[in-house]
Formats: sequence, C-alpha cells, structure tokens
Amino acid sequence: MDFGSADAGSSTTFPMQCSALRKNGHVVIKGRPCKIVDMSTSKTGKHGHAKVHLVAIDIFNGKKLEDLSPSTHNMDVPNVSRREYQLVGLAEAKLTREMALTISPA
Repeated sequence: MDFGSADAGSSTTFPMQCSALRKNGHVVIKGRPCKIVDMSTSKTGKHGHAKVHLVAIDIFNGKKLEDLSPSTHNMDVPNVSRREYQLVGLAEAKLTREMALTISPA
C-alpha cells in the first residue's frame, strides 16, 4: 500500500471496526484509499454476523469500489489530510492551443 509520502514514523493507515465506519469517511478497499459514499448493515443470520456493505469512490482515480465485511472485523482507514494552495504567479507561462481556447473570453 503506497499512497505517496508520509511523515517520519507515521503510519499510512490505522485499523477501525467496520461498524464504526461512517458515510463520508475514508477506508481502504482493495488496497486503494476511498471515500465512503454509501453503507448499509444487514441483520445477523441464525448463526452469522451482521455484514456491512460499503460503496466507496477511490480518492485518486474516482472509480467506484464495493466491499462486504462482517461488522465486527477491522478495516484499514487511511490517514488523509487535505491541503489547499493558492497560486500566486507564473513564470514563463506557455499556453497550449487547448488551454488558450478554454481561457479566451466568450
């Protein structure tokens, strides 16, 4: 699981019980960090466990992923931090033809 760089000594994920996950939270599905867009919990069967059905969107490529897991099992949750930057200026800006078409006034 490589999500890019991390701070020294920090882990990229931490475990969390499936029943504690929430919509709009984050989870790792099939090795990909995802944002949960929908989740539902099924009732326990005669001898089984309650199951949690997760529908999530990969935070890097936007693909939809799903997972079904017992509510008592742990899943990895990525350490996600969001940073916004402001562009102050450009040096030697080169516009491509496509960029010029989208920037030109209507």
